[in-house]
Amino acid sequence: MFDNWLIREDSLKNVTENGKVVGFKMGVRIADYRGAILSLHNGYYINVDGVVYPREVQKFEINGKPPRDFEEIKKAVHEHWNYDDEGMLYVMKEGGLEPGIHHIEFQQSILCRYGYAPAVDEEWVRNPPVPGSGAGAGKTSAIVSFDIPLTE
Repeated sequence: MFDNWLIREDSLKNVTENGKVVGFKMGVRIADYRGAILSLHNGYYINVDGVVYPREVQKFEINGKPPRDFEEIKKAVHEHWNYDDEGMLYVMKEGGLEPGIHHIEFQQSILCRYGYAPAVDEEWVRNPPVPGSGAGAGKTSAIVSFDIPLTE
């Protein structure tokens, strides 16, 4: 639905900790006009320049809290990600990204539905779908592509 605005195009930056580049980050928006309870946020399919980064190397920052992995986020049942709030997606990658333009293929996995379907919903609680598989993609049913410059 809002696929073209999922990544803020001037937000791709390397992340430095203790003087060492440990990954990269980008500003992201939710693709659902209602927002979502944060615990339903299941991570991203993210492919940068032909390399897929699974949710295990991803962290997410929103609501003024430090970056959290998605195992911690699935416990955030009392937090909401509002439609107009930008989150920050972190990807842990030693050395970060090289300067220049990067081709990013991207899909959110947010386990939102308009009604309760026990066969699917209960299974997703026990075994969340892998981001990028299409299951749980909500309003981002297609993997979308961006060409974005690294700004730092």
